[in-house]
Formats: sequence, C-alpha cells, structure tokens
Amino acid sequence: MGDISLWQKLRNCGVWLPSYGWQRLTRRSWDGPTHLIIALADHFEPSIAHPPARFASRAEGQRRVAWWCNQYPGFADPFRDSDGFPFRHTYFWPAEQYDRELLKAVAMHCHEGWGEIEIHLHHGVESPDNSRNTRKVLSEFRDRLAGDHGCLSFQDGSSMPRYAFVHGNFALANSAGGRNCGVDDELQILAETGCYADLTLPSAPNRSQVSKINSLYECQRTLNHRAAHATGRDLRTGSPPTRFPLIFQGPLLLAKEPETGRIYIENSAVAKGMEPNRHRLALWRRANIAVQGRPEWIFIKLHCHGLDPNDRDVMMGEKLQAFLRFTTEAACNGEFGLHFVTAREMVNIALASCEGCSGQPGDYRDYRFRLITTPKRASLAERVRG
Repeated sequence: MGDISLWQKLRNCGVWLPSYGWQRLTRRSWDGPTHLIIALADHFEPSIAHPPARFASRAEGQRRVAWWCNQYPGFADPFRDSDGFPFRHTYFWPAEQYDRELLKAVAMHCHEGWGEIEIHLHHGVESPDNSRNTRKVLSEFRDRLAGDHGCLSFQDGSSMPRYAFVHGNFALANSAGGRNCGVDDELQILAETGCYADLTLPSAPNRSQVSKINSLYECQRTLNHRAAHATGRDLRTGSPPTRFPLIFQGPLLLAKEPETGRIYIENSAVAKGMEPNRHRLALWRRANIAVQGRPEWIFIKLHCHGLDPNDRDVMMGEKLQAFLRFTTEAACNGEFGLHFVTAREMVNIALASCEGCSGQPGDYRDYRFRLITTPKRASLAERVRG
C-alpha cells in the first residue's frame, strides 16, 4: 500500500469515519447461530519487489511459485471447515504480468482443489491509462485464463467467461485522485467484460477508500462515473441484484491492540505484523458484513500479498496455523458454522441469500457462477470416498 504520512492517514480516514460511527450506533450483532464465510483475496504477484527494485527477476518468480505450490497443500490440508473444505486462496493474478508457464503451474495447483484464479490489474502507474487499453488488457487476459488454462467460470446460459477482480494499488475506477488508474469508466468496462464482483476494498488508509464501508452492494451511480462504487444499494434477501459487478468489502474498523492499547485501523489485511488471531476474528465478526435480512451469514473477506517475501513467514507460518486450528476447532465445538470459500463461492452464497435461499451457506458455493474446470479434490468427503 506504500508508506504515507500520519497527516495523510488522518485526512484519508475522514472519508469513512462518519460512516463507521453511524454503523457503530445502528448496526446490531446477531445473537443466534452464526455462519462465518471466510475468503482470502490474494494479490498474487510472482514478481513483487520492494524499492529500489521494481520487479523481481523471472527466475525469482519461478522459485516463489514452485515453493508455494509445493508447500501449500501440506500446510492447508489439516484444517477443514464445516463442509470439509481446506482453507484456500483466491489468486488474483496481475493481467499485465502474464507468464504462461508460471500461471500454468498455479492453475494446476488450483485444479487440484487448493484455490481459484481471478483477475488483478495494475495500470496507470507511470501515466494515466485509457478505457480502450483497459478493455483490451482485461478481455485478452480473461480469454487466456479461460481458454489456455481452464480457469474462471461460466454463468448458466452464457458463453462469456466470468471473473472476480481486484484493482492493483486499490485505485478502482480512478478513485485515488487520478493516480494508479486514469479510467473513470472502469466499472463499466469490468461489467462489459464479464466481471461479476470486485473485491478491492477496504483500502484504508489509502486515499482510494470510499465512504461506504463494511458492505455488500450494487453500485448506485452509473458505472461510467468516476468511483461509481462510492455509493450503493445493499444486497438484501428477496431482491436479487441486477447491476454487476457487485462490490464485496472486507471489514474496516477502528480497533485497540490488546497488549498496548494502541488504536489502529483494522483493514482486514493479512501481512507481517497483521497475522490473523482470535482478537482480529472477533473484530471481523463485529463488522457484521451480511446480506440484509440474513444476519446469521457473516461474510469476512480478507486480503494479502501471498508471494511478498516480507510476508513469507506469515503465509505459512505458525501464527496463521494457530488461527486455522482455533477456527476449525471452534466450528467442531459448535461455536459457529465455518466455511472457507473462494471469491466466486462467496459471491454465489450471497446471491443465493438474495434469492431467498436459507439453511447451510456451503450448499450454494456453485449457485450461479460455476468453474470451467472442476477441481479434482475439493472436499474431505470426496477424499474419504476415494
């Protein structure tokens, strides 16, 4: 996200703090049985580097991808949710950094049941991008993912591949004051190229953060409007959405560190110094992100940079392992239903809720958008039967 000054952080927080204060006053927690629906949006960049280098070498990217694909199954396999699924990442691959061989390796990893690939895009970094080029890059990468790698999904009755999206540097629809994008009508382009949901937010303390927080919603403004996602209509039961892409936000709160009492911004990032733990899970639950009318299904969208070398010990380290052990054991003890989902599955579950479905949210993982390639090992039940 980059280093910004304290003054900039305070200025940027002024956009969303009034909404946060109103939510604290009006949003009530659910007292009955609860289902936690947890997805990790991984900004998966094999060439990620830190200054002074802009990108890591391709050889380094190969080493990172090989390490990930070799190590992740053994790390995640012991921790299964209430439906028998392992904790999985949704790998948002940067379209501008397409590498056929590297992506092929991760696609095979996903076809084995360890995650799903979706679309990520950094653009307008050195100079503003334009609508025509953005559309071209997204369309070509979408077709490569679907046609060459068997990734992404289809909606019943449609031949266009559908995808979820996160914006590089968080500047969705030119929401960062013209930096790191340049395309006001980006959401319109996403809609026309098959995007069903954006999972970029929250971005605080970045200036791209909009005032609407802790929500699942349809954009209210016309999609060719700059930062059209700044306002929106909350998803609700009995009212299926009609305007895509939907906006799926992760938790954003002000919180206090238990050990020091320091106030900090809880923005649902998983990174060094921001490892998941019981305290953070309680905060994520407190955000109460749900489809209106179904408060017992709580959506927790997290984000990370899985291949960032600074976070290597976080991604498969002891603290994350302890968190997964705690959550799966709590689910087994009946404290809540637990559902480790991909971005696609999270959206499908929300859509099912909008259309009046109830019961077990895990039953709706493939409700509308279905994978082009069915994973070989998706559930514990399948593994046992085999």
